[in-house]
Amino acid sequence: METLSSWIAWADSFIWGPPLLVLLLGTHIFYTIRLKFVQRHLIKAFGIIIKRKEDSQGNISPVSALAVAMASTIGTGNIIGVATAIAMGGPGAVFWCLMTGIFGMSTKYAESLLAVKYRAKDSNGEVHGGPMYTIYNGLGMRWLAILFSITGAIAVIGTGDLVQSNAIAAIVNRTFSVPNWITGLAVAIVIALVVIGGLQSIASVCTKLVPLMSTIYLLGCFTLLIINVKILPEAIAVIVKSAFSAKAVTGGLAGYGLMLAARYGIARGLFSNEAGMGSEPIVAATAQARNAVRQGLVSYTGTACTIVICALTGLVIVSSAIANDSIDIANNQLLTQAAFEQIPYCGKYILAFSIFAFAITTVLGWCYYGEQCVLFICKKKAAIIGYRVLFVIAAFLGSIGSIAIVWDFSDLANGFMVFPNIVSLLFLSNKVVEETRKYLWSKHLYDLDPDCQDIKYKIQ
Repeated sequence: METLSSWIAWADSFIWGPPLLVLLLGTHIFYTIRLKFVQRHLIKAFGIIIKRKEDSQGNISPVSALAVAMASTIGTGNIIGVATAIAMGGPGAVFWCLMTGIFGMSTKYAESLLAVKYRAKDSNGEVHGGPMYTIYNGLGMRWLAILFSITGAIAVIGTGDLVQSNAIAAIVNRTFSVPNWITGLAVAIVIALVVIGGLQSIASVCTKLVPLMSTIYLLGCFTLLIINVKILPEAIAVIVKSAFSAKAVTGGLAGYGLMLAARYGIARGLFSNEAGMGSEPIVAATAQARNAVRQGLVSYTGTACTIVICALTGLVIVSSAIANDSIDIANNQLLTQAAFEQIPYCGKYILAFSIFAFAITTVLGWCYYGEQCVLFICKKKAAIIGYRVLFVIAAFLGSIGSIAIVWDFSDLANGFMVFPNIVSLLFLSNKVVEETRKYLWSKHLYDLDPDCQDIKYKIQ
């Protein structure tokens, strides 16, 4: 096990070296420039969600698609992921995590737009989409589409399953002293019961849980920021300074430099908002949308929400570490918990509920992603059932596994998943600009696209 852990850690460091970081962040910046800072239309995007009436083909409403996407996006990456980024890369990692999210909104918009444009319909009238269909229908590169599907199915087991169940078991054990294997078994049973119902069941659960879990966690964060209000300016200064300093900052937050901050900040930024990874477009493609641009805007609101949650988590941890010498910033397993324990009586329970709810909804959303990747490869119902069984087993195994090997494996799988998706984003950038010019820049955002009314790509 030690040898396997060392190999995975080495491969993770290699994959997440400068080339991938430059490729990912470069794509975010490229799309931000080409789309004339599409992030400025955020208020308009929320307006679409509020009105939410669509009259096009799709499996679920745009709001339900967003709920599933946000459930899978707003997970432990926003809580424990930020903590591990700080522990491994220092406070500066928070800055790079946020920058990845802000610029990543343009990439999330683009990949969701393409997913709707190139989605396909099967013989039963069900709509399917995602980067694999974008690559196949948009570029005609089936081998690359299959590569994405394979890496996606593997990444789902890591990012959407092992990490989440590990986080749930760890927080329940520390808060209530429940053995990890018991928590893992309970989580596996809950997941099995929900995923049997497919996308509609997953969407129903996520639509109910996402607003509640987000509100409770945000209230906890704001309480901690009020407690540490006098330290906030110093915490912000430390985050910005250590993000650009080649030398480590001084004091209890020492030991980190620019490269570590960028490496872990961008990696965890991807993990928390998934922009450029190609996971969320799989469910975005199933939404009822008047045109692809509208769904692209709806999808990137999820990234905006993760930016807020990551920012608050980072400020809470860094300010708490400055205020309390007893908080060891290098201890990523207890870092967030130590911060929340500053809230008298109920702090640790707020965190326990938040991590449980965030993680369980993430597991449900990612299970659908994995199923769609498997379906693209073999198109057999038996394969989906087999994948669900594997997914449930992995949920149990993640609860009793080492946190280090689980996170390294997830980062590695995410890295492999990024490459095929980025290729499609770069090669099809003209299509993204064309659609944006047609529906957003020309103020025809409410027009109906014939391709969304009658999906032209068919699954044989």
